[in-house]
This record gives sequence, C-alpha cells and structure tokens, in this order.
Amino acid sequence: MSGRVCASILQRASSYTLTLSSPATFQPRPAHRRHLSSWGTSRSGQLCSSGEQQGIRSQGGRRLSTRQDLDFQLSQVQINSILRSNEQTVSVPEFDGRGLNAVRKFESNQLAANTPNEDRRSAATCLQSKGMLFGVFDGHGGWACAQAVSERLLYYVAVAMMSKQSLEELERCMEHGRPVPPILQWYKHSADFNYRESASLYIDHLRVFWQELLDSEEHAEGMSPPEALDRAFKRLDADISLEAQVPLSNDLMKSTAIQVAFAGCTACVAHVGTDGIHVANAGDCRVVLGVQEENGSWSALPLSHDHNSQNKAEVERIKAQHPPSERKTVVTDDRLLGVLMPLRAFGDVRFKWSYELQQSILASLESGVDLDSLNLYQYTPPNYLTPPYLDVAPEIIYHKLRPQDRFLILGTDGLWDELGSEEAVRLIGEHLSGIHLQAPVSPSERQLNLGQMHELLLKRQARASPALDTNAATHLIRHALGTGEYGELCQERLASMLALPEDLARMYRDDITATVVYLNSDLVRPHHS
Repeated sequence: MSGRVCASILQRASSYTLTLSSPATFQPRPAHRRHLSSWGTSRSGQLCSSGEQQGIRSQGGRRLSTRQDLDFQLSQVQINSILRSNEQTVSVPEFDGRGLNAVRKFESNQLAANTPNEDRRSAATCLQSKGMLFGVFDGHGGWACAQAVSERLLYYVAVAMMSKQSLEELERCMEHGRPVPPILQWYKHSADFNYRESASLYIDHLRVFWQELLDSEEHAEGMSPPEALDRAFKRLDADISLEAQVPLSNDLMKSTAIQVAFAGCTACVAHVGTDGIHVANAGDCRVVLGVQEENGSWSALPLSHDHNSQNKAEVERIKAQHPPSERKTVVTDDRLLGVLMPLRAFGDVRFKWSYELQQSILASLESGVDLDSLNLYQYTPPNYLTPPYLDVAPEIIYHKLRPQDRFLILGTDGLWDELGSEEAVRLIGEHLSGIHLQAPVSPSERQLNLGQMHELLLKRQARASPALDTNAATHLIRHALGTGEYGELCQERLASMLALPEDLARMYRDDITATVVYLNSDLVRPHHS
C-alpha cells in the first residue's frame, strides 16, 4: 500500500511540473474533483533553468517541490501531532439557566491542504434566544469569504431570532454608548482569528439589519429558526455585495471587502434546540445525523443535500432561471458555466454581478494595488449572458429529535470526498459506544475460497481495531486519509498523505473540517414513573 501510494505521488509530482509550465486554464487539477481550481485561473509556473535540480518556482517566487523534496517518513508521534493540532472539545452544561440543553458536547477538528487553510468553522450558544448554532464553511478563490461568513453569519441568525423587546434593548445601548448585552457565547479555537480592521463595518451593518427588524410590524417574538436561517443567509450575502461597492473609511477595509466579495464560500449551519434540528445549507458541505437502531447498529440520516451537478433537481433549478438558449451552457463539465463546482455560495460576485459592475469595482481600487496579491483576476466566465447565475438561498431541512438520534456530523466536502455518510456515522457510533458490531457470516460468504476468507477476516479485524483518538472529529479525519484497502488503518498511507509538501497536498486532498455534535437524548426519552 505504502509503495503504491508513494509511487503514485511521485508520478503525479512529475506531471505537476508540466501543468505548472502550461498556459493558464480552468481545467481541474489531476486529482479528485475539487472546486478550488474552478474558481479562478490556475496560474502558470516557471521552470528554473536547471529544472528538477533547482525545482519549480511559482509566479510569486515560491519554490515548488520536486522528487528530491518528497519524504514520507513520519513517526506515529509526528502523525498524531499534525492530526491533533486543531482539535477542539467543548462540554456543554446540562442546564443553561433556561432549561435543558439539546447538546451534551461537541468535538471539532480541521486539517489543511491549502496554505493557508480555506475552511472555517463556528460554534456558539444563542444568549438572547434559544438553542446552539454550528457551522462549517468551505472557501474557494482564497479564504477571505469563508473567514467573513464564519465571523458574521451566526450573529445574523441569532439577531433574527431575537424578540423585538431584546432588539430594542440592543438599540438603546448602542444609542447611549452603553455595553451591549452579548448575543452569542462563542466557542473559539486558539488558532481562530477575526477581521479586526473590519469589525466596525460588520457591527454597523448588523445594526442596520436589526433596525429593519425593529421597523417591521411582524417582528414581535422573533423569527422561527427556519425563517431566521433563510433571512440571515440572504441578508449577509447582500451585505457582502454592498460592502464591496460603497466607499469605505480606509484602503485596507476596502480591499478586504472586495476580496471577500470576489472570493466565495459554501456554508452549512445547524440550529440545535429542544424542538429539534434545523439545517440550512448552501453548497456542498454536508450534515448527517447518526441514528442508533434498536439492535445497536448505526445508520445515517442526511439532513442536507449537496448543491452540485450530481444533484439533478439543483441543475434544473438553475437552468430554469435562464433562457432556453442557455440550457447547454449554464452547467457544463459538471460546473456552473464550466467553472464553479458548488451551485450555491456566498460571495462569488463574478457569477452574480454584471460584467460592467465587476470592471468598475476592480478599477476603483488604487492603481498601486496588486490584484494578484488580493487573489483577484481580470476574468469573466464563458457564456456570461444573463447574470446572476449563482445565489445563496439556503435549503432548510427540519428534523424532530428522537431518542435514537445520537449525534450530528457537520463536514466540508473535503471530508465527504474521502468518506461516505454511512461509513462516517459507523466510525463515530462505534467510537462513541466502543462496540464494533459485525454482521453474521452470510451463506454466500461461507462459499468463499481460502484467499477470499482471509480478506474477509482482515476487513473484520480492521473494524474491531481500538480507536487512537479521544476526539471523534480527529478519528474521522484519521480514517478518511489513512484507511487501507481492507478498511484497516494504514500508517504508511496516512504518513504519505500528511507528509505531502504544501504545493502538492491540494492535488491529493482538500481542506477537511469536521464537527461532531453529541445530542442530549434525555430530552426526548420517555420517562416512566
């Protein structure tokens, strides 16, 4: 296994030199289907004069890896250190002063393939309304949009759920310069950061949002979770678009706003409350519910649908928004306009604004600003005739909690590229219970020859292997990247995937974010006197 993986990586590293020196195109990288390369042009690299000896240099001058750079020897300690560096485990109090919590604890982790990581995650308790919010965000065209959305979206959802009385108190505090009552209790990892230079802008636009809610005669007790999620997604995307168009107080804030708007991100947010789970999804992140059946086995219940070309209803939805003459060009090569893989997203104004508006905004930047340094490109998608082609309207699914519902898995598509939903739920379920259920040997399996029986035995042994990680999200990522052909954990394969240099890692895997939310089944368990 290790030899085949390493040989394959070496072979692909050789082909990578040709890809870098070819003209810029929008073709996907020679690996798994990924949507990063589809957003902007893949920039051509330049071979040094002595080629493989001196390596390859990107246009930014960074040296890229060659065969001599690849070293796949990582110890178990090194593997664990890499996998666990972004772990997060949070236990939630059973009572929060307002009643039982629907969440017992959550565990989260991230593993980057891009440099820097383009995934983001968020988790918070609503302090002025009920429930907890969890989100995963997958950026493309850079990390700027995912960063902004991860900071802001949960605030918009929470504000929309607040009563008019609570919003009036917020507004009075702002008017008189008093401390504002906290809206969310955030659960941050030490590596998380915020756009500090844009904080005042974000607060101002959040305030405009709640002022509009106050002006609404219908906003008395606050919106229901599905209404709040839908309104928050759409309003934040509109604010991101507006911020890139209006004058701002300084150049840094302006360039950040334009970066955020021209980059993009998919988003999946779950509101978990005592009345159930509401999931809002725009793009190809995914939420799956882990269900424990009466016989102790585990099953996966999807609480979101991927918005990509594999979703035929989604493709038809988009085609119906444009003239019949565009039916063959709206989605081509499994991508929106042949370019973008997710079919719903925040930002990505290149697929929303008119061509004239895009050119005007980019031209408004100071002449000395390097567009390349901001990850911006002078580019219009092909067949760009009747924009907008993209929106962020979330698909919302509700699930009423049941006693057998044990946990949620929220993951960016980097996780689901490597693991199916059922396999992910089985891994977490058996990690939670410590029990590895094996199906009885079937009549057909009894007819296997000796070699086939040996393979079956290896697969069964792999399922019964003890977990190496206490954090369930880390357990998922370890198995996503390190599972061998019999389902066993292969340290050599895992080491090969983790040891890839940063310029090659993205060819083999995407950024991975996973959050596992353990549900409080006592809320819905029948009690007998």
